[in-house]
Amino acid sequence: VASAIVLLVTFFLITYTFHCTWVTSEAYSSPSIVLSARAGDGGRIIFDDFREAYYWLRQNTREDAKVMSWWDYGYQITAMANRTILVDNNTWNNTHISRVGQAMASPEDKAYEIMRELDVDYVLVIFGGLIGYSSDDINKFLWMVRIGGSTDTGKHIKEWDYYTPHGEFRIDRDGSPTLLNCLMYKMCYYRFGRVYTEAGKPTGYDRVRDAEIGNKDFELDVLEEAYTTEHWLVRIYKVKDLDNRGL
Repeated sequence: VASAIVLLVTFFLITYTFHCTWVTSEAYSSPSIVLSARAGDGGRIIFDDFREAYYWLRQNTREDAKVMSWWDYGYQITAMANRTILVDNNTWNNTHISRVGQAMASPEDKAYEIMRELDVDYVLVIFGGLIGYSSDDINKFLWMVRIGGSTDTGKHIKEWDYYTPHGEFRIDRDGSPTLLNCLMYKMCYYRFGRVYTEAGKPTGYDRVRDAEIGNKDFELDVLEEAYTTEHWLVRIYKVKDLDNRGL
């Protein structure tokens, strides 16, 4: 009986070791900079778009170029792309963060004024509508609106302007015109209206929001697309010079 108990306890300890190893590899050892997913056949798909984008920035932009993005990605851009950013996780100046939120939430002409005020060269956004990555900038956008409208310079930013009359945050044809024409929406969905993402779905079908985008046929006036990663997860735009705006 003693031998059986010893063998049983030994078996449990061995299986527990394998279990801990598996949990660690799946839950704790996957850095957010590299994403993975399971294919239909059970194989693993790796999304390395973040490193791809930061490498492009480091190799193809001036060393003194300034990149505007939401504060979540500030440290990554600084460390991996070696470029100057406007806000990061350690930014305590709410007015400065608010100014970035105002640029993202404003139409192009107003956003251009803010970007020129902040001396911005490039704008970086995270977009997960193609691959189904839910932690993208469209899902974070309402925080940009709230913070952007929390200061005196952002009094024109009203959160309810980005909802439908029924109080819904929608990116389809029933979405708020204010949302469908703001800078963030246009940067995320530029050229996306021509793309098929799922069989049986129309072009411009956002897999995260489970909807066909409402504003497909538009061109960018104050920005030009500089780089989009393989899976469209990171999109980088160059701010046009004033003389080239064509207004």
